[in-house]
Amino acid sequence: MENQNNVTEFVFMGLWGSKQMELLFFFLFLLCYLAILMGNFIILLTITCSHLIEQPMYYFLCHLSLMDLCYTSTVVPRLLRDLGAARKNISYNNCMTQLFTAHLLAGVEIFILVSMAFDRYVAIVKPLHYLVIMNRQRCNLLIFMAWGVGFWHSIALLLVVLNLPFCGPNQIDHYLCDVKPLLKLVCKDIRIVNILMIANSGMVVVAVFLALIISYILILYNLRTHSSAGRHKALSTCSSHIMVVVLFFVPCIYIYVLPAGSENKDKEISVFYTVIAPMLNPLIYTLRNMEMKITMQKMWPKIAHSNFK
Repeated sequence: MENQNNVTEFVFMGLWGSKQMELLFFFLFLLCYLAILMGNFIILLTITCSHLIEQPMYYFLCHLSLMDLCYTSTVVPRLLRDLGAARKNISYNNCMTQLFTAHLLAGVEIFILVSMAFDRYVAIVKPLHYLVIMNRQRCNLLIFMAWGVGFWHSIALLLVVLNLPFCGPNQIDHYLCDVKPLLKLVCKDIRIVNILMIANSGMVVVAVFLALIISYILILYNLRTHSSAGRHKALSTCSSHIMVVVLFFVPCIYIYVLPAGSENKDKEISVFYTVIAPMLNPLIYTLRNMEMKITMQKMWPKIAHSNFK
Protein backbone atom coordinates (compact mmCIF):
# COMPACT_ATOMS: atom_id res chain seq x y z
CA MET A 1 0.00 0.00 0.00
CA GLU A 2 2.75 2.46 0.96
CA ASN A 3 4.71 2.01 -2.29
CA GLN A 4 1.60 3.04 -4.24
CA ASN A 5 1.23 6.31 -2.35
CA ASN A 6 3.22 9.52 -2.71
CA VAL A 7 0.66 11.31 -0.53
CA THR A 8 1.16 11.51 3.25
CA GLU A 9 -1.47 14.21 3.83
CA PHE A 10 -4.46 15.79 2.13
CA VAL A 11 -5.50 19.44 2.02
CA PHE A 12 -9.20 20.36 2.13
CA MET A 13 -10.32 23.08 -0.26
CA GLY A 14 -13.29 23.67 2.04
CA LEU A 15 -16.77 24.93 1.27
CA TRP A 16 -15.89 28.49 0.17
CA GLY A 17 -12.82 30.30 -1.06
CA SER A 18 -13.73 33.61 0.60
CA LYS A 19 -12.21 34.22 4.06
CA GLN A 20 -15.14 36.49 5.04
CA MET A 21 -17.63 33.72 4.13
CA GLU A 22 -15.61 31.18 6.09
CA LEU A 23 -15.66 33.39 9.20
CA LEU A 24 -19.43 33.88 8.90
CA PHE A 25 -20.03 30.15 8.50
CA PHE A 26 -17.65 29.34 11.36
CA PHE A 27 -20.07 31.06 13.76
CA LEU A 28 -23.11 29.61 11.97
CA PHE A 29 -21.80 26.01 12.14
CA LEU A 30 -20.63 26.56 15.73
CA LEU A 31 -24.21 27.52 16.69
CA CYS A 32 -25.53 24.50 14.76
CA TYR A 33 -23.09 22.16 16.56
CA LEU A 34 -24.04 23.57 19.97
CA ALA A 35 -27.72 23.08 19.05
CA ILE A 36 -26.96 19.47 18.02
CA LEU A 37 -25.17 18.78 21.33
CA MET A 38 -27.86 20.43 23.47
CA GLY A 39 -30.85 18.97 21.58
CA ASN A 40 -29.58 15.41 21.52
CA PHE A 41 -28.37 15.51 25.14
CA ILE A 42 -31.85 16.69 26.18
CA ILE A 43 -33.43 13.77 24.31
CA LEU A 44 -30.95 11.27 25.79
CA LEU A 45 -31.49 12.51 29.35
CA THR A 46 -35.27 12.78 28.99
CA ILE A 47 -35.58 9.20 27.71
CA THR A 48 -32.97 7.46 29.89
CA CYS A 49 -34.16 9.17 33.11
CA SER A 50 -37.86 8.45 32.56
CA HIS A 51 -40.28 5.59 31.87
CA LEU A 52 -39.94 6.29 28.11
CA ILE A 53 -36.80 4.11 27.90
CA GLU A 54 -39.06 1.06 28.40
CA GLN A 55 -40.88 1.77 25.13
CA PRO A 56 -39.19 0.43 21.95
CA MET A 57 -39.86 3.63 19.94
CA TYR A 58 -38.01 5.80 22.49
CA TYR A 59 -35.32 3.17 22.99
CA PHE A 60 -34.52 3.46 19.27
CA LEU A 61 -34.81 7.26 19.42
CA CYS A 62 -32.23 7.25 22.22
CA HIS A 63 -29.80 5.33 20.00
CA LEU A 64 -30.57 7.64 17.05
CA SER A 65 -29.68 10.70 19.18
CA LEU A 66 -26.45 9.01 20.27
CA MET A 67 -25.56 8.33 16.60
CA ASP A 68 -26.30 11.95 15.68
CA LEU A 69 -23.98 13.14 18.46
CA CYS A 70 -21.16 10.76 17.46
CA TYR A 71 -21.55 11.26 13.70
CA THR A 72 -21.52 15.07 13.80
CA SER A 73 -18.56 14.95 16.21
CA THR A 74 -16.49 13.12 13.57
CA VAL A 75 -17.15 15.90 11.02
CA VAL A 76 -18.16 19.28 12.51
CA PRO A 77 -15.26 19.94 14.99
CA ARG A 78 -12.71 19.47 12.18
CA LEU A 79 -14.84 21.61 9.85
CA LEU A 80 -14.87 24.38 12.48
CA ARG A 81 -11.11 24.08 12.96
CA ASP A 82 -10.52 24.29 9.20
CA LEU A 83 -12.83 27.31 8.80
CA GLY A 84 -10.60 29.18 11.21
CA ALA A 85 -7.26 27.82 9.92
CA ALA A 86 -5.00 29.14 7.17
CA ARG A 87 -4.11 25.60 5.99
CA LYS A 88 -6.77 22.89 6.06
CA ASN A 89 -4.58 19.78 6.11
CA ILE A 90 -5.27 16.24 7.37
CA SER A 91 -2.83 13.30 7.50
CA TYR A 92 -3.46 10.25 5.31
CA ASN A 93 -4.14 8.05 8.38
CA ASN A 94 -6.52 10.57 9.95
CA CYS A 95 -8.33 10.92 6.63
CA MET A 96 -8.86 7.14 6.42
CA THR A 97 -10.02 7.11 10.06
CA GLN A 98 -12.57 9.86 9.38
CA LEU A 99 -13.80 8.02 6.25
CA PHE A 100 -14.28 4.76 8.18
CA THR A 101 -15.86 6.35 11.29
CA ALA A 102 -18.27 8.61 9.37
CA HIS A 103 -19.54 5.73 7.19
CA LEU A 104 -19.77 3.37 10.18
CA LEU A 105 -21.90 5.79 12.21
CA ALA A 106 -24.02 6.85 9.21
CA GLY A 107 -24.60 3.16 8.37
CA VAL A 108 -25.71 2.44 11.95
CA GLU A 109 -28.04 5.49 11.86
CA ILE A 110 -29.64 4.31 8.59
CA PHE A 111 -30.50 0.90 10.06
CA ILE A 112 -31.75 2.43 13.32
CA LEU A 113 -34.20 4.40 11.14
CA VAL A 114 -35.20 1.06 9.56
CA SER A 115 -35.73 -0.41 13.06
CA MET A 116 -37.90 2.58 13.99
CA ALA A 117 -40.02 2.08 10.85
CA PHE A 118 -40.39 -1.64 11.70
CA ASP A 119 -41.42 -0.70 15.25
CA ARG A 120 -44.14 1.67 13.99
CA TYR A 121 -45.32 -0.94 11.45
CA VAL A 122 -45.77 -3.59 14.17
CA ALA A 123 -47.43 -1.07 16.55
CA ILE A 124 -50.05 -0.09 13.95
CA VAL A 125 -50.54 -3.28 11.89
CA LYS A 126 -50.21 -5.86 14.73
CA PRO A 127 -51.07 -3.90 17.92
CA LEU A 128 -52.18 -7.00 19.90
CA HIS A 129 -48.81 -8.72 19.32
CA TYR A 130 -46.71 -5.55 19.67
CA LEU A 131 -45.25 -6.22 23.14
CA VAL A 132 -44.40 -9.82 22.20
CA ILE A 133 -42.76 -8.93 18.86
CA MET A 134 -40.95 -5.76 20.02
CA ASN A 135 -39.53 -7.14 23.28
CA ARG A 136 -36.24 -5.77 24.62
CA GLN A 137 -34.29 -8.78 23.33
CA ARG A 138 -35.48 -8.15 19.75
CA CYS A 139 -34.79 -4.41 20.09
CA ASN A 140 -31.22 -5.17 21.20
CA LEU A 141 -30.85 -7.61 18.29
CA LEU A 142 -31.92 -4.88 15.83
CA ILE A 143 -29.37 -2.44 17.34
CA PHE A 144 -26.67 -5.12 17.15
CA MET A 145 -27.58 -5.82 13.49
CA ALA A 146 -27.40 -2.06 12.74
CA TRP A 147 -23.82 -1.98 14.09
CA GLY A 148 -22.93 -5.15 12.17
CA VAL A 149 -24.25 -3.86 8.84
CA GLY A 150 -22.67 -0.42 9.44
CA PHE A 151 -19.30 -2.03 10.18
CA TRP A 152 -19.29 -4.25 7.08
CA HIS A 153 -20.35 -1.34 4.85
CA SER A 154 -17.59 0.96 6.17
CA ILE A 155 -14.83 -1.68 6.29
CA ALA A 156 -15.57 -2.69 2.67
CA LEU A 157 -15.37 0.96 1.62
CA LEU A 158 -12.15 1.52 3.57
CA LEU A 159 -10.42 -1.56 2.10
CA VAL A 160 -11.21 -0.37 -1.44
CA VAL A 161 -9.81 3.12 -0.75
CA LEU A 162 -6.69 1.80 1.07
CA ASN A 163 -5.72 -0.15 -2.06
CA LEU A 164 -5.94 2.88 -4.36
CA PRO A 165 -2.82 4.80 -5.44
CA PHE A 166 -2.66 8.52 -4.57
CA CYS A 167 0.22 10.09 -6.50
CA GLY A 168 -0.75 13.75 -6.11
CA PRO A 169 -2.23 16.33 -6.28
CA ASN A 170 -3.50 16.01 -2.72
CA GLN A 171 -6.21 18.73 -2.62
CA ILE A 172 -9.65 17.36 -1.63
CA ASP A 173 -12.49 19.48 -3.02
CA HIS A 174 -14.54 19.00 0.15
CA TYR A 175 -14.53 19.66 3.91
CA LEU A 176 -14.35 15.97 4.95
CA CYS A 177 -12.69 12.75 3.82
CA ASP A 178 -15.37 11.01 1.82
CA VAL A 179 -15.04 8.37 -0.84
CA LYS A 180 -16.14 10.45 -3.88
CA PRO A 181 -13.77 13.42 -3.46
CA LEU A 182 -10.94 10.95 -2.70
CA LEU A 183 -11.64 8.97 -5.89
CA LYS A 184 -11.03 12.14 -7.93
CA LEU A 185 -7.39 12.10 -6.70
CA VAL A 186 -6.66 8.47 -7.62
CA CYS A 187 -4.00 8.08 -10.34
CA LYS A 188 -5.51 5.10 -12.16
CA ASP A 189 -8.70 4.20 -14.02
CA ILE A 190 -11.53 4.23 -11.45
CA ARG A 191 -14.47 2.97 -13.54
CA ILE A 192 -14.69 -0.36 -11.68
CA VAL A 193 -14.17 1.38 -8.31
CA ASN A 194 -16.99 3.80 -9.19
CA ILE A 195 -19.32 0.86 -9.83
CA LEU A 196 -18.30 -0.73 -6.50
CA MET A 197 -18.83 2.58 -4.68
CA ILE A 198 -22.30 3.07 -6.21
CA ALA A 199 -23.19 -0.56 -5.36
CA ASN A 200 -21.89 -0.25 -1.78
CA SER A 201 -23.34 3.17 -0.93
CA GLY A 202 -25.70 4.42 -3.63
CA MET A 203 -27.83 1.35 -4.27
CA VAL A 204 -27.99 0.47 -0.56
CA VAL A 205 -29.23 3.98 0.30
CA VAL A 206 -31.83 3.87 -2.51
CA ALA A 207 -33.02 0.36 -1.52
CA VAL A 208 -33.35 1.29 2.18
CA PHE A 209 -35.11 4.56 1.32
CA LEU A 210 -37.64 2.76 -0.91
CA ALA A 211 -38.18 0.07 1.78
CA LEU A 212 -38.86 2.80 4.36
CA ILE A 213 -41.29 4.65 2.08
CA ILE A 214 -43.16 1.38 1.30
CA SER A 215 -43.37 0.58 5.03
CA TYR A 216 -44.89 4.00 5.75
CA ILE A 217 -47.35 3.61 2.86
CA LEU A 218 -48.46 0.27 4.40
CA ILE A 219 -48.75 1.93 7.81
CA LEU A 220 -50.91 4.75 6.38
CA TYR A 221 -53.05 2.19 4.53
CA ASN A 222 -53.65 0.22 7.75
CA LEU A 223 -54.58 3.38 9.68
CA ARG A 224 -57.99 3.37 7.94
CA THR A 225 -59.30 0.86 10.51
CA HIS A 226 -58.17 2.93 13.53
CA SER A 227 -60.20 5.45 15.51
CA SER A 228 -59.85 9.17 14.78
CA ALA A 229 -57.72 9.75 17.93
CA GLY A 230 -55.56 6.70 17.14
CA ARG A 231 -55.08 7.88 13.55
CA HIS A 232 -54.05 11.36 14.69
CA LYS A 233 -51.46 10.01 17.18
CA ALA A 234 -50.01 7.51 14.67
CA LEU A 235 -49.89 10.12 11.89
CA SER A 236 -48.08 12.56 14.18
CA THR A 237 -45.41 9.96 15.04
CA CYS A 238 -45.05 8.65 11.47
CA SER A 239 -44.87 12.15 9.94
CA SER A 240 -41.93 12.92 12.28
CA HIS A 241 -40.16 9.75 11.13
CA ILE A 242 -40.83 10.51 7.45
CA MET A 243 -39.41 14.06 7.84
CA VAL A 244 -36.20 12.66 9.40
CA VAL A 245 -35.91 9.97 6.69
CA VAL A 246 -36.35 12.50 3.84
CA LEU A 247 -33.87 14.98 5.37
CA PHE A 248 -31.22 12.26 5.70
CA PHE A 249 -31.78 10.07 2.64
CA VAL A 250 -32.54 12.50 -0.21
CA PRO A 251 -29.12 14.29 -0.01
CA CYS A 252 -27.38 10.89 0.43
CA ILE A 253 -29.08 9.50 -2.69
CA TYR A 254 -28.07 12.58 -4.70
CA ILE A 255 -24.42 12.20 -3.65
CA TYR A 256 -23.82 8.45 -3.69
CA VAL A 257 -25.79 7.42 -6.78
CA LEU A 258 -23.86 9.74 -9.12
CA PRO A 259 -20.32 8.61 -10.12
CA ALA A 260 -17.22 10.38 -8.77
CA GLY A 261 -16.28 12.13 -12.01
CA SER A 262 -19.56 14.00 -12.39
CA GLU A 263 -19.65 17.73 -11.70
CA ASN A 264 -22.17 18.31 -8.92
CA LYS A 265 -22.67 20.15 -5.63
CA ASP A 266 -21.58 17.28 -3.36
CA LYS A 267 -19.92 19.31 -0.61
CA GLU A 268 -22.79 21.83 -0.37
CA ILE A 269 -25.47 19.09 -0.38
CA SER A 270 -23.59 17.01 2.23
CA VAL A 271 -24.10 19.87 4.76
CA PHE A 272 -27.75 18.69 4.94
CA TYR A 273 -26.95 15.25 6.41
CA THR A 274 -23.79 16.19 8.34
CA VAL A 275 -25.13 19.35 10.05
CA ILE A 276 -28.74 20.32 9.21
CA ALA A 277 -30.52 16.94 9.70
CA PRO A 278 -28.81 16.11 13.07
CA MET A 279 -29.72 19.62 14.28
CA LEU A 280 -33.38 19.35 13.22
CA ASN A 281 -33.93 15.76 14.45
CA PRO A 282 -34.33 16.71 18.15
CA LEU A 283 -36.75 19.53 17.21
CA ILE A 284 -38.81 17.20 14.99
CA TYR A 285 -39.01 14.48 17.66
CA THR A 286 -39.78 16.80 20.57
CA LEU A 287 -42.01 19.52 19.08
CA ARG A 288 -44.18 17.00 17.24
CA ASN A 289 -44.36 14.44 20.07
CA MET A 290 -46.83 15.12 22.90
CA GLU A 291 -45.50 12.29 25.10
CA MET A 292 -41.95 13.70 24.94
CA LYS A 293 -43.19 17.22 25.73
CA ILE A 294 -45.23 16.03 28.74
CA THR A 295 -42.28 13.97 30.08
CA MET A 296 -39.90 16.93 29.66
CA GLN A 297 -42.32 19.27 31.45
CA LYS A 298 -42.53 16.84 34.39
CA MET A 299 -38.89 15.80 34.54
CA TRP A 300 -36.79 18.93 33.91
CA PRO A 301 -38.25 21.05 36.76
CA LYS A 302 -37.43 18.14 39.12
CA ILE A 303 -33.84 17.98 37.82
CA ALA A 304 -33.46 21.77 38.14
CA HIS A 305 -34.94 21.70 41.67
CA SER A 306 -32.61 18.89 42.82
CA ASN A 307 -29.56 20.71 41.39
CA PHE A 308 -30.35 23.93 43.26
CA LYS A 309 -30.89 22.22 46.61
